[in-house]
Amino acid sequence: MTHTYLLEIGLEEMPAKIISDSVSQLKDILATHLKENDLNYSTINVWSTPRRLAVTVKDLETKQADRVETVKGPAKRIALDKEGNWSKAAIGFTKGQKVSVEDIIFKEVKGEEYVFVEKHIKGQPAKIVLEGLGSKLSALSFPVSMKWGNSSHKFIRPVHWLASLLDDDVVNMNLFDVSAGRETEGHRFLGDALTLSHASDYTESLKQAFVIVDRDERKQTIVKQIQDMCQENKWQDPTDNEELVEEVTDLVEWPTVFYGTFDTHYLDVPEIVLETAMADHQRYFPVREAGTNHAFLPYFIAVRNGNEKGLDHVRKGNEKVLDARLADAAFFYEEDKKHDIDYFVEKLKNVSFHEKIGSLYEKQERIARLSHFLAPYFGLSSEEKEELERAALICKFDLVTQTVTEFTSLQGEVAGIFADERKESKNISTALSEQYLPKSLEGALPESKIGAIISLADKMDSLISFFAVGLVPTGSNDPFALRRQAMGIVRIIEAFNIPFALTDWLDVIVDGMQNVETKALYEQNKEKVSQFILDRLDLWLTKYAGMAKEFDVRKAVLHASHDNLIALIDQAKVLKEEKPTNQFKPVVESLTRVSNLAEKADGALDIETKQFESESEAALYETLVRIENESKEMKTAHQEWKHFVELRPLIESFFDENMVMTDDEATRTNRLALLNRIDTLAQSFAQFKMLVIK
Repeated sequence: MTHTYLLEIGLEEMPAKIISDSVSQLKDILATHLKENDLNYSTINVWSTPRRLAVTVKDLETKQADRVETVKGPAKRIALDKEGNWSKAAIGFTKGQKVSVEDIIFKEVKGEEYVFVEKHIKGQPAKIVLEGLGSKLSALSFPVSMKWGNSSHKFIRPVHWLASLLDDDVVNMNLFDVSAGRETEGHRFLGDALTLSHASDYTESLKQAFVIVDRDERKQTIVKQIQDMCQENKWQDPTDNEELVEEVTDLVEWPTVFYGTFDTHYLDVPEIVLETAMADHQRYFPVREAGTNHAFLPYFIAVRNGNEKGLDHVRKGNEKVLDARLADAAFFYEEDKKHDIDYFVEKLKNVSFHEKIGSLYEKQERIARLSHFLAPYFGLSSEEKEELERAALICKFDLVTQTVTEFTSLQGEVAGIFADERKESKNISTALSEQYLPKSLEGALPESKIGAIISLADKMDSLISFFAVGLVPTGSNDPFALRRQAMGIVRIIEAFNIPFALTDWLDVIVDGMQNVETKALYEQNKEKVSQFILDRLDLWLTKYAGMAKEFDVRKAVLHASHDNLIALIDQAKVLKEEKPTNQFKPVVESLTRVSNLAEKADGALDIETKQFESESEAALYETLVRIENESKEMKTAHQEWKHFVELRPLIESFFDENMVMTDDEATRTNRLALLNRIDTLAQSFAQFKMLVIK
C-alpha cells in the first residue's frame, strides 16, 4: 500500500520572478529528505501560485524498510583482557549501541580482528519521517527576504498557513510558529478558506475555490484565451513574448483575459516606447494587426486575477492607468523632439558615469578613441569610417533624454530612433541601437560592423575603468555586469572573427590616458582585465564550442603565451579534433619533454650552429627556422599543428642522439637554447604539459 503526501506553504503574494525557483527548491528539500531517510516514492509534483508553494508526493511507502546496521568497535586485543574477559572498552561500546556483549562478533580488517555488532533497526512510519521535514523548510533561500511582526524570522513573504497531509492525516510540523493543519485558502476575493479532506484532493478542491495551482494549466489557459481573442478580432498573436507570458502566469491564480483601448494619438510615439510602457511597466500585451502589415493598434490585452464579474469596470481602470503612463511617454518624447543631438551630447558633460571614473562625455570620448583602434580589423570603407567616428562621438546622448530617463531599458534603441528622426545615416542609427548588445549572456549580438565596434569599445572601457578603481566582481556580486560585458566581448570577437590580441587593445587604452595617476592605475590592471576576459573565453569554450569535458584542452590553450581570442579558439578546436588521433600522444610527449628542459635555459641566449655536434641537432634547427619563418606569414591553427607533427620525429632523434645536460657548458647552453626556441613556438599554441594523454 502506498500513500499521497501534500505540503503547502501559504504566504502573502510573492514576486513573480522568484516563484518557479522557490517551488523547485521546495521539491529538492523534500526529495533530499526522503532519500536521506530511505523512504521511496514514484513522483513529486510541484504546484504554485502567487500565494502558495506546494508539492505532492505520489506512491509514498508506508514505512522505511527494516535494516541491519553493522557497527565497528575497538580492536579485539583491546576488547578482551589477558584473562579473556570483556574490557571496559567493549562493554562501553555495546552500551553505546544499546546491545549487550553477547551480540559481539569479530571480523578481520586489514590483518587485525575488530569488534562488530549488528543492530536490527525497525523502519519508521512515513508520518514520523515526514514530521522531520518541518525543520528544513526555513532553508529556502531568496534574492531578498523580509521580517514581519516581532519575530526574527526571514522569508520571502510572511507565512500565513501550512497544510501538511499524509492521505487524510495531518503531519505535524511548524514553520515560523505556524502549525501545520489541513486548512488552505482559496482565491483572495472569489474563494473561501477550505478544509482538505485528503491530500489527493488538493488540486481539484482549490479549483472549486477559484485557484488553479497547476502552473502549466494556468499558463495554457492564459495563452488559449489570448489566442482566441486575437483570432476573433484578427489580431496578431502576442504570446510569442514568452517572458511576459511566464511573468503573467505567476501573477494570477484564476486568469481572465480582457482587452482595452487607448487614444490613437499615442500612436505617434515610437512603437518600442509604447511596447515598453505596456509590457514592462503594466504587464499588458501590445496589439498588432494580423497578416503581413502588423500595424500597431490602439488596444492592449491584459490578464485579470479573477473572473468576468465587473470586467467592464476593471477594463476602464486599466485604461485609465495606461493612459497616464502613455501620456507621460508622449510628453517626454515630444519634449526630447525639441532638441538636436548636440544639445544632449553637451549635457553629458554634467552627468557622471561613475563618481570614481568620470562623466558620460569622457566615457564617450574614450569609446571614440577605442573605435578608431578597432576600425582597421573590420575592413570599413572610408564612408563607414566617417560614420563610425560620428556614431562613437554621440553614442551616449540618449541617456540624458527624458524618454530614456523614464524608460531606462530603451537606452540605445531610443538613440537609434532619435538619430534616424534627425536624418543621421542608416548605419549610424543602426549602430546606436546595437551598442548595448548583447544584453544577456545569450542575447542577440550586433549585426552591423559599426554597432559591433562601438559595443566592443564601450564594454572594454567599462571593464578596465572599473578594474582600475577597484570595483571588481567578487563571488556572485557583480553590480556593474562586468562578467556579462566580458562575455559579450568574447562573443562579438568570435562572431566577427576579429584577430587581435587583448594586450594590444589594452595598451591603446592606457596610452590614451592623459592623467598620469589614472594611467598608472590602468597599467596596473591590464593583465587582470585580460585574464578576466580569458575566464569568459573558458566559459564560451565550455558552453558554445562543446568542450565541457575537455578541461585539459581549455586549460592548456588558455595558458598559451598570447591572448588573441580568435587564435585561442581555433587552437582549442584543433586540439579537441586531434586528441583522438594516434599522433596526438607522441607530439604532446615530445613537446612536454622539450618544455621541461627548456625551463633550465636562459631565454636570452642565441643558438650557435658551430656548436652542433650531430646531424640531428642541425636538422632540428633548420626545420625550426623554416617553421618560424612560415609562422610569420598568415597561418591557421591546423597549419601550426602540422608544424608540431613535423617537429616530433626530429625532436625524438635529437634526444636519442644527444645528451642535453652534458658537462660541456657551451654545448649544454646551446642545446638548451635550441629547446627554448622550440618551447617558445609551442607555447604560442598551448601549454602542452597541461594536456592529459593516455
